[in-house]
Amino acid sequence: MTIYPAIDIKGGRCVRLLQGRAADETVYAENPADVAAEFRAAGSAWVHVVDLDGAFAGEPKNLAAVQAIVALGMKVQLGGGLRTRATVERVLGFGVSRVVIGTRAAESEAFVGELVQAFGEKVAVGIDAKNGKVAVKGWVDTTGTGALVLARQMDALGVQTLIHTDIGTDGMLTGPNFPAQEAMLGAGKFKVIASGGVSRREDVIKLAELARRYVNLEGVIVGKALYEKRVTLPDLLTLASGA
Repeated sequence: MTIYPAIDIKGGRCVRLLQGRAADETVYAENPADVAAEFRAAGSAWVHVVDLDGAFAGEPKNLAAVQAIVALGMKVQLGGGLRTRATVERVLGFGVSRVVIGTRAAESEAFVGELVQAFGEKVAVGIDAKNGKVAVKGWVDTTGTGALVLARQMDALGVQTLIHTDIGTDGMLTGPNFPAQEAMLGAGKFKVIASGGVSRREDVIKLAELARRYVNLEGVIVGKALYEKRVTLPDLLTLASGA
């Protein structure tokens, strides 16, 4: 199981939002690349990066900061405002390892299918769920589409990786929504990266146990718990290495 430490970028800075609300922002660092360098020094190969301004605006707004992280030699999984093929090609071109398509995946199966045909496993789909329904546009809007319904549609298109975020737990430090994650794991052949709510090492231990039952639980994204020093990255990497 892979640990994906998270960096959310807003206004060029490393921040965290509470349940995705732009007004509930905490700034943790002025330079996101400095944070990524710390993750790399702790032993992480991957970093999960979200361009929050991009998610709200519909196009990336913090690519200079993303490029600085890529330059460190880390594998970057990037989401936020990637809604055209040209944008996807651009970020893959400067070294992003995997793109995360969210809003456009809920809007257009054809768009996702085109990207999967062109870029294969470099394309992941982010399914952000609020009470089981898909949320889009930086979580501002909630659709009528069920998260599991969208997951099955993406499975049929050949999407290999889904990032499943439970909005209700994101940034709350209350623990993941394990039933929702388990339901997603059983919905298709795709790999799942769980996101939302990790608050302590025991949460990662429980996810690692889940990964032994569901071989498609590929990883977990950890954000606020790291910044609030409730967990340490070296410890989580050790816990996950046995899963």
